[in-house]
Amino acid sequence: MRWTTENGPWARACWYSANGTLPPERIVTAEDTISVAEAHRLIGEGTAVLWRGDYPSARRLLDALGRRTDRRRSALALTPADAFRLHRREQARRARLMGMLLVPYEDHWTIPLRRAPRVQDACTHAYGRCAGPGAGSLRELLGVIGAYEWRKKGVEIPALGGDRIHPHYGVFSPVRGEYVDLVAEAELPAGETAFDIGTGTGVLSAVLARRGVRRIVATDQEARAVDCARDNAARLGLADRIDVRHADLFPAGRAHLIVCNPPWLPGRSRTLLDQAVYDPDSRMLNRFLAGLADHLEPGGEGWLILSDLAERLGLRGRTELQDAIAAAGLRLLSRAVTRPRHPRVTDPSDPLHRARAGEITSLWRLGAA
Repeated sequence: MRWTTENGPWARACWYSANGTLPPERIVTAEDTISVAEAHRLIGEGTAVLWRGDYPSARRLLDALGRRTDRRRSALALTPADAFRLHRREQARRARLMGMLLVPYEDHWTIPLRRAPRVQDACTHAYGRCAGPGAGSLRELLGVIGAYEWRKKGVEIPALGGDRIHPHYGVFSPVRGEYVDLVAEAELPAGETAFDIGTGTGVLSAVLARRGVRRIVATDQEARAVDCARDNAARLGLADRIDVRHADLFPAGRAHLIVCNPPWLPGRSRTLLDQAVYDPDSRMLNRFLAGLADHLEPGGEGWLILSDLAERLGLRGRTELQDAIAAAGLRLLSRAVTRPRHPRVTDPSDPLHRARAGEITSLWRLGAA
C-alpha cells in the first residue's frame, strides 16, 4: 500500500487485516486539526485517513464518525427477510466506512502515536509476527484489543462448574450459553466415543468430557479454532480425552455421539466471527445431515443444536430442516428446546427484534432411520 506523507512523496508499507479486507486505494494523513465533517467527506469518497495525531483523539474521531455514519432505517413495512437483508447491508456499509480510519504500525506492533497503548501481545495473537511498518483499521484494532482481553479473562461456563473458556481472536465466544446448557442436560447415549463437529472454542467437547465421555474427537476447518480448542482442553486438564483435529466436518471412523452446532443463518460471512453465524446456502448444515448416518455407531445419536431464527426471518422454509433430516435417512428421537437469554431478545430497537423475540434454540436428537 502507499499514502501521501506530510512532505508530499509516496511511501510504501504493509497492510494489516485479519479479515482479509483489501487496502484502500487512496490514503491521506491527518492530525487532530481535521474536522469530523472533513474526515467523513473523505471516507465517503473512498479515501482512507491515516491518523498522525494522538491516539485518544483517533478514538474520539472514530466515535464521531460512527454517529455520522449511522442512517435512519426506512419506515416502510418490511418482511422479516427484507429487514434482515437491509440490516446486513447497513452493517456492511458502516463497517466499510468505519474501517477507513487507519493507525500506523512500526516494527514489533508499536503504534507511533502519542498516548498510544501497548498492543504488541494483542496484535501478535491476532495477526502473528509483524512483517514491518504498515497500517491497519483502528476499528479492527479495537476489536483485536477487546478480543485479547476476553482471551486473558475467559468466559465463565456454568455447565463446567464455573470454569472458563478462553476464546482466541476470530473464534466465536460461547457467550450464548443456552446451547451449552442443552448439551449439558441431554441424556447421553450409551458408548464412550463422541465427535464434536465445528468445535470452535471446544466448549461442547469440554462439557461432554466433564459428563464422562471418555474419548472425544473435535474437528474444525479453521486453524485458529483448532489452536483455541487445544488450548482450552489443556487449560481444563482434558487434553488426554479431547483430540482436536484440523478437518472439514467428520473425522474418519464412527462414534456413539456426534454433536454439531453449525452457523444458524444462511448467508455469506464477511469476517472471521461471521463464519460462526452465517453458513452460505446452509452448506455445513446440509453436509452434516447428509453424512451423519455413515459416521454413527449402531444405536448412536447425532445432536444438532440450532436456532430457528432463520425460519423466523424467512431465510429457511418452515419444513426445510425436517425435510433435510428425512432425506438424509435420519429419524427424530426427541427434541429439547430453550429460549435465548442474550440482551437483543428484549431490545425493541434491534431491527430484527420481532424475530428474535420468538427465537427458539433446539437440540435435535437424531438417529439412523
